[in-house]
Amino acid sequence: MTAADDLDRRLILATQAGLPLVPQPYHTLAEQLGCTAEEVMTRLSAMLARGTIRRIGAVPNHYAIGYTANGMSVWDVPDECIDELGAQVGALAFVTHAYHRPRALPDWPYNLFAMVHGASREEVLAKVDEIRGGLGAACRCHDVLFSTEILKKTGLRIAG
Repeated sequence: MTAADDLDRRLILATQAGLPLVPQPYHTLAEQLGCTAEEVMTRLSAMLARGTIRRIGAVPNHYAIGYTANGMSVWDVPDECIDELGAQVGALAFVTHAYHRPRALPDWPYNLFAMVHGASREEVLAKVDEIRGGLGAACRCHDVLFSTEILKKTGLRIAG
């Protein structure tokens, strides 16, 4: 991985708490950093390609947009199918993220996690039932862990 130069570092610092909430965020960043919007976009794309940053995306406050029931569905599926099944579950429009985690036997048999949001617990449970149907016989057991509070949602931050 290539080390970030001064402009990359300043761009990371300027965006690590999120893009500016304006109609043209790359133009606003360019003004702040003394470069062009095209250079901002080119540099962000290059950092994504190098793995310096993992993604550029919106992180909504689900409660603020009406999704007050948030359930982490957990699934016990065969390890040899985890990549295929995880991609299948992660592709569902109502799953915000899906990932593989190691089991902690004997108490925790689950190896596939998928976050589901809804306006009610009933809505979340209906969506979990849809996942269950899609997994078919590959699902050996599952559960849903509902959120009870909003936790801080931030990634790694570097000091300025």
